[in-house]
Amino acid sequence: MLVSAKEMLNKARQGKYAVGQFNINNLEWTKAILLTAQENNSPVILGVSEGAAKYMGGFDTVVGMVNGLLKGLNTTVPVALHIDHGSYDGAIKAMEAGFSSIMFDGSHYPFEENIAKTKEIVELAHSKGISVEAEVGSIGGEEDGVVGAGEVADPQECKAISELGIDFLAAGIGNIHGKYPENWTGLNFEVLGKINEATGDMPLVLHGGSGIPEEMIKEAISLGVAKINVNTECQVVFAEATRKYIEEGKDLQGKGFDPRKLLAPGVEAIQACVKEKMELFGSINQA
Repeated sequence: MLVSAKEMLNKARQGKYAVGQFNINNLEWTKAILLTAQENNSPVILGVSEGAAKYMGGFDTVVGMVNGLLKGLNTTVPVALHIDHGSYDGAIKAMEAGFSSIMFDGSHYPFEENIAKTKEIVELAHSKGISVEAEVGSIGGEEDGVVGAGEVADPQECKAISELGIDFLAAGIGNIHGKYPENWTGLNFEVLGKINEATGDMPLVLHGGSGIPEEMIKEAISLGVAKINVNTECQVVFAEATRKYIEEGKDLQGKGFDPRKLLAPGVEAIQACVKEKMELFGSINQA
């Protein structure tokens, strides 16, 4: 059964570890992540961008698939299904479809409007027992076609948003989505420390977790980060494993063209990547 992400993240924040949000793109992805979470007794958050939901046939399809897998795979670890960077309408539609957690990304609105809209979303979500993530200061890189340089959030704005009753907060600290450029200056821990102070016990969220060096991840966790989002790294290893399978001509041997065989190496690569992240984040055996 899907659960809200509130409890797992409060527990993670107190225990000084982080829960991974792994974005899903299809059935293989979802199954790989759920199996890895169960094997490692780790809580997990399945992230779905609006673009990915559309690709998979809509929010109802995603909810049906995830609930079916939880039952079919006998998943007992806590699993939250979370819309990633949801628009106002997207967040409402995801809630109606049965998502257990939502992110409303109002970071591109003027601050007052972000506050007003976040408030409305919180009220609606909490009436249904759904957890809410909000964002202050846009995260750089590409998000479903939207490219940004990555801002550093204002700790006072973070404080104001954190007081609206949200459950966890994404704040830009120089992190970006996608691959990090060679001239990336790293995470801004000074600002993260101030945000952590300003927001009290609020679990903080680090977007763009692919490619951030281990020491930085650990330092971020020590400063209140309890949720780390990973997507690009899983996509890269999946593509690499699939390419290798085809380049070695395995799809031409016997029934190697069967999608179950063709996609198997990619699925294994995702599982290895997810396990590695769970070890780094400290969430293993925290279910």
